[in-house]
Amino acid sequence: MVDRMPLTSEEEAVWRPLARIVTVLPRALDDQFVNETGISLTDYTVLVSLSEAPSGRLRLTDLANVAALSLSRISRVVESLVRRGLVKKVKCPTDRRAAHAELTGLGREKLATAYPGHLERVRTFLFDHLSSDEVRAAGPILARLAAALEPPDDLQCPA
Repeated sequence: MVDRMPLTSEEEAVWRPLARIVTVLPRALDDQFVNETGISLTDYTVLVSLSEAPSGRLRLTDLANVAALSLSRISRVVESLVRRGLVKKVKCPTDRRAAHAELTGLGREKLATAYPGHLERVRTFLFDHLSSDEVRAAGPILARLAAALEPPDDLQCPA
């Protein structure tokens, strides 16, 4: 085990609120989605990911990576979305073993309905508490931290 120094008071001042945000914000957003639209934050993330993909379609492995979910979890989420008519599964034309998830018209409608409430909640919880200078400063910092959480290129699944 590597010996590491305890966090400094400055590091603690970053870590503790960040840990609280990581824990509380997803629950608050999820509650909003479920109460207002009947979909979860995870459902919304999957629908957004599909809406941003070419033709509204992604291989399940790629969708799992984009949504930061395991392959088994994305399979369960997609099956739930399929049952509700928000997504359909289609066979990959080039690899019969692979499946794609494709956004349906109803899925696009659900996404459009959920977006205004999501935007309002994100502004209320986050951007209403930051100046424009703080937003500009935070973006690159958070992007660097998010990139550090990604697996190295040689460990990522091939497309």
